[in-house]
Amino acid sequence: MPETSGSTGRTPETHVIDFRAAEQLLASRDPQGAVKLLDGVIDVHPENTAARLLRARAFFASAQLRPAELEFSLVLEREPDNAFAHFALARTYERQNRPRPARRHFRLAAALDPNPEYLQAARFET
Repeated sequence: MPETSGSTGRTPETHVIDFRAAEQLLASRDPQGAVKLLDGVIDVHPENTAARLLRARAFFASAQLRPAELEFSLVLEREPDNAFAHFALARTYERQNRPRPARRHFRLAAALDPNPEYLQAARFET
């Protein structure tokens, strides 16, 4: 019998399947469905940064900006050099009409990764 994790009765393999399905749901423009799947994964694996980053993206895509901000911030606490998380957090602040923190994170993203999109958002010359 496979080992289960926690009281959910689900196996670690099931959580991987849920994560992959959440990626597909987000790509198919069903961010709320993705969040539901990821909630279960994160309940059992709260340290999983990839799942938290995907859930942050899903929150952002469904215009749940405060939860997106919290998730992106948590990812950055664990991975302060994650340029994408800085960029996405900046976009979240931008949508909340908070230009000062947005500018800071756009610049951090551009400093960490000279991606043209990050440089343009930070208003650096490409």
